[in-house]
Amino acid sequence: MTDTVLFQAFVYLCAAVVCVPVAKRLGLGAVLGYLVAGVLVGPNVLGAIGGEGKHVMHFAEFGVVLMLFVVGLELQPSLLWRLRRSILGLGGLQVAATAAVIAGAALALGVPWRAAIAIGLIMAMSSTAIVLSTLAERGQLKTSGGQAAFAVLLFQDIAVIPILAVFPLLGVAEVTAGAEAGRPAWMTALLVIGAVAGVVAAGRFVVRPAFQFLATVRLRESFIAAALLIVVAIALLMEQVGLSPALGTFVAGVVLAESEYRHELEADIEPFKGLLLGLFFISVGAQIDFPLIARDPGTIAGIVVGAMALKLLVLWAAGRLFGLDRPARWLLAFALAQVGEFAFVLIKFGTDSKIFDGAVAAPLVAAVAISMMLTPLVFVALERWVLPAVTVDTSDARPQDAVAHDDAAVVLAGHGRFGQIVARLLRSAGFRCTVLDLDPEIVDVVRRLGSKVYYGDASRIDLLHAAGCARAKLFVVAIDDAEQATAIVKTVREHFPGLPIFARARDRIHYYELRKLGVAVARRELFGSAVELATEALRALGLRGHTAHRMARRWRSHEEHALEEMAAMWARDEARTNLFARLRQALEEAERIMRDEDPRVAAGADPGWDNEAARSSRRPDEAPVEPPPP
Repeated sequence: MTDTVLFQAFVYLCAAVVCVPVAKRLGLGAVLGYLVAGVLVGPNVLGAIGGEGKHVMHFAEFGVVLMLFVVGLELQPSLLWRLRRSILGLGGLQVAATAAVIAGAALALGVPWRAAIAIGLIMAMSSTAIVLSTLAERGQLKTSGGQAAFAVLLFQDIAVIPILAVFPLLGVAEVTAGAEAGRPAWMTALLVIGAVAGVVAAGRFVVRPAFQFLATVRLRESFIAAALLIVVAIALLMEQVGLSPALGTFVAGVVLAESEYRHELEADIEPFKGLLLGLFFISVGAQIDFPLIARDPGTIAGIVVGAMALKLLVLWAAGRLFGLDRPARWLLAFALAQVGEFAFVLIKFGTDSKIFDGAVAAPLVAAVAISMMLTPLVFVALERWVLPAVTVDTSDARPQDAVAHDDAAVVLAGHGRFGQIVARLLRSAGFRCTVLDLDPEIVDVVRRLGSKVYYGDASRIDLLHAAGCARAKLFVVAIDDAEQATAIVKTVREHFPGLPIFARARDRIHYYELRKLGVAVARRELFGSAVELATEALRALGLRGHTAHRMARRWRSHEEHALEEMAAMWARDEARTNLFARLRQALEEAERIMRDEDPRVAAGADPGWDNEAARSSRRPDEAPVEPPPP
């Protein structure tokens, strides 16, 4: 019975359901819960998992593939281009420097030079699965340190390819097994380039039309199956040409990042990704060889502590060299100090290539697994002791101003590019504003221009009371940070429920969230200026001014009506599955409306461009204006 698939699934699910909530409740994170679950059900504790754990590990590694596909979906090519310096510079420096330092330490301990180089390259890798999951769970992936860590991890995934090519050169016997048997190097390079180009082309010219067809069928199971098919097919293709499957699916995710189906793909893949990643972490915990650790604890501990300490120092120095601030440097160093899951593959490849034997490989495997298991604890230490010690408290550097609201009608949070226009227009119309901003440079500059702006955090209850929210007629949120703006809206809505809120929305999703929170008016920050630019573009393309304005007004009216309808759907969680179908329908309706417009026809019943209305409103001494010839 214990060998059946159902029993093994029962064991894995029980371990996850019991250990993960306990770990989360203790503040240790879900990843550590999965690792502890693997230790408990592994062959060295309860024995519920035996030798099949290694086979499960191969299946569970697909969770890493799915995770990188989802990460790719969240990254637009513009962001990757912005991170190019970190990916190539910081990532390349980390891999080269870490490999050199650890190889040097191994040589000093008497390890042969071939094995020392291989060990250095193995230990330079970090755990993509654990680090990205932990950073996302703790909300640190979007920080500068989190982005630097992601860039380094991406370079490490790419670096696995040349490392695998170098290992046979370090060995005493050439490895000919696998997909590259009998294949010349130039052919392998062409296959790699062709595979990546094929993934990019398929993402643009095949996947999107296929999803458009599936969307018309409106069968959710087909859409989910298609999403999984894409990931499996790309992973298989990359494996055949000798590339990392995770890297290939990441490229596919980036290609689809600007697709209209991005959110739907992410929602479909997410449950499978979470379960398989959990299975991966459980498998890592189950592979820790406790009898080996008990026989030689000093050696294992020395490998773990030495490798993590050397990596931490290299990462910290690299972060400083690349200009990261102190919190970002320490986050980068602590996050990537462990050795990653690719080390298991490289260790096996090293033994197959005769670089080192099983006596060296066994303690390396144990050390890698322990370092991965220590990562959640390292994050706890980072957040509780290291980051508070190295983070500069800006509130002590500059105390927040004492606010004098002066019975202003409007309280405005944020005086940047967006907020200053709102404030200037309101003041010009005779309405006083109490403006709050947390950027000291903006506050000082605006004060020199003669405007009243206070340095303060608009999410603080006492500051909102001091700003006069209890008597104000309107609260305006003009902050560019979507999460911070949402938090301020929640605070104002909770403590001043009768105060109308107007807010700046970053994008559609942020608009939906703001409307769900009860914001009276929300405006996307680029929408108005984009419509104005498009109107001018229509005029430049030959349309008359009144025709271009009429078409833009009609399109904008339709867009805002559809946006409100979809915001109502977003507020009902059960209706979100139909949101993207309604969005596609709205886009088609907008195109139909514009096609129905005849640019040659005058404004007609549009009061903004009615000729008779214009004649009746002109001054007596004003000469009539004849319309231009058609």
